[in-house]
Amino acid sequence: MAADGTAESRYVLDDVDRRILDELTRDARISVRALAERTHISRAHAYVRIDRLLAEGIIRGFTARIDHEKAGLTTSALVAMSIRQDSWRGIAEALRELPFVDHFALLGGAFDVLVTVRVPDNRTLRHLVLERLQGIDGVRSTTTWMVFEEEHGQGAQWV
Repeated sequence: MAADGTAESRYVLDDVDRRILDELTRDARISVRALAERTHISRAHAYVRIDRLLAEGIIRGFTARIDHEKAGLTTSALVAMSIRQDSWRGIAEALRELPFVDHFALLGGAFDVLVTVRVPDNRTLRHLVLERLQGIDGVRSTTTWMVFEEEHGQGAQWV
């Protein structure tokens, strides 16, 4: 058991698993046939490996990368939160339910939580930060940084 009460995975990634993860990180819509060719394994073996990576929870799902601007979410910001020490679980639950919250993480350092938000405009950002985020029980203060430009990497490199 892990410290948080969940079962620890004993599955150890090998080179084939890492190549599969690398290819799926680049293109989650890749066909199993193409994946097998690129990783130099049979299609049947690719299916078995993907099923095992899913069962072990290493692959949690398959997603699409969204162009937020084209989707109408033209304003992005990073919001750092200072929280009451015993409030993380409730805050995490509240953040999962809020619209426009793209990502959040518990931190060690000067701030406790960092939230990435993507909204249609500044008025929505103001409402989200000053009323919704600051209204969550346990939030002591927030600091907001507007994002002017951003780039996305390829994700984790497995090979």
